[in-house]
Amino acid sequence: MPRPHALTWVACFLYASVLIAGLAVASTAPVDPVRSIAFAGTLLVAGALEIVERRGPSSRVAALAGLVVRAAVYTVITALDSSGNAKVLFVLLPLTAYFTAGHRVAYALAGGGLLFACVLVIGRPALRDDPEALSDLLMFAIGVVFALAIAVIAEREQTGRRRAETLLTELSDTHARLREYADQAATLATVAERSRLARDIHDSVGHHLVVIAIQLEKSAAYRTVDTDTADRALTEGRRSARLALDEVRRAVGTLRADDTRFTLAGALRALAARLDDPGFGVTLDLTGTEDTVGEPGRLALYLAAQEALTNARRHSGATAVAIRVDLTPTTGVLDIADNGTGFAPGAVEGQGLAGMRERLELVGGEVRITSSIRGTRLLVTIPVVAR
Repeated sequence: MPRPHALTWVACFLYASVLIAGLAVASTAPVDPVRSIAFAGTLLVAGALEIVERRGPSSRVAALAGLVVRAAVYTVITALDSSGNAKVLFVLLPLTAYFTAGHRVAYALAGGGLLFACVLVIGRPALRDDPEALSDLLMFAIGVVFALAIAVIAEREQTGRRRAETLLTELSDTHARLREYADQAATLATVAERSRLARDIHDSVGHHLVVIAIQLEKSAAYRTVDTDTADRALTEGRRSARLALDEVRRAVGTLRADDTRFTLAGALRALAARLDDPGFGVTLDLTGTEDTVGEPGRLALYLAAQEALTNARRHSGATAVAIRVDLTPTTGVLDIADNGTGFAPGAVEGQGLAGMRERLELVGGEVRITSSIRGTRLLVTIPVVAR
């Protein structure tokens, strides 16, 4: 156990008090210079011993050896002291032993010292009948008990301080880790939000931009042939542009969420009507009840259909696309097939298909795509969660 710095100051204060009292008493009688010098020098040795042991003994053996040396030094000081106050120094033995050699050695020294003093006083008639000797014995016993009490309190204070320092260090480390976790969580949240915005922009705004391009091309192609068809295509292009603007506003959070309930049937019919024309026929077959599928699942099915139809219109060269939706109490199924040229096996998926898979994974769904020279088929399945 570390030796308290206060113990060194207490011991030095006692040494100085004994020195002053001893020299003061010695000065009232014929002075013995040799004895006075030896008395003062021995007290200086005791003080030097305190300074040497301030950092604590290196081993238990060294601690016990130090106690023996202290006892011998205190005995010499007591023999040289003219005032008789040096006996108080023996109180320092159990106090020092408590911190250097352990509490058991301290208690043994205290008990042994008290027993020795009692035997010495009671066993000698001259001391037994001397009130001053009995008073010194009582004061010595009180001093030993008081010293051990101080030692116990100091030990508990040191233990409490070390525990508090340990807890403070652990708290600081935990705070640093929590700050790091918070930074990581914020980074992950930012990445997740960026991914969500990327999916929303691609699935909504991207689709409407494709429809705008298609309708503008259609309007330009029919302008000299059929002005009514060209005007309808241009009107549909304007409508898609407004829808794209609404989607952009919704994506950046400038509009509040619409309280209107999203319906899969209505959204798919509107999607089919926008893309259906003489060169790209779209049919829709929807069975089941929408109430069996939650809105996140219905929205995921709609966006998957939107991505599939957009790709079919832009890349497959298909002239006909069939959409089949089957909503049951356990699953929601979206089946889209076209008569296009398909795509090569192992072709790299674009951002749209990757976003579709991510969105379906969020609702526990899966997508399977098969392709051949006779066309491409996309099959989406999502589980129905009981509500």
